[in-house]
Amino acid sequence: IQIKTLISHIMETGFRHDNVGRPIPRDIITSLVCTYNGEEVFKAALYQAIAANPFITFHTVATESGTFAFQWSGDNGFTQDASAKITVE
Repeated sequence: IQIKTLISHIMETGFRHDNVGRPIPRDIITSLVCTYNGEEVFKAALYQAIAANPFITFHTVATESGTFAFQWSGDNGFTQDASAKITVE
């Protein structure tokens, strides 16, 4: 099956400056981990070059019904969790 996930995040690289010349601190998502029924099926490391609001697609095989759990993490203690249940018939 094809899995698609999107997260809303500004993704500030740390290379820009504000209107008075102060550096804007880096604030990016650094990783995504996806598990299926508790088993890791996908992992990605993200860096400054990733776009704001990252959209990631990957493929996996589901042989039984279960739950996909997504955990995004990043700078400044950022974490976001989401999950989706699927039924295999």
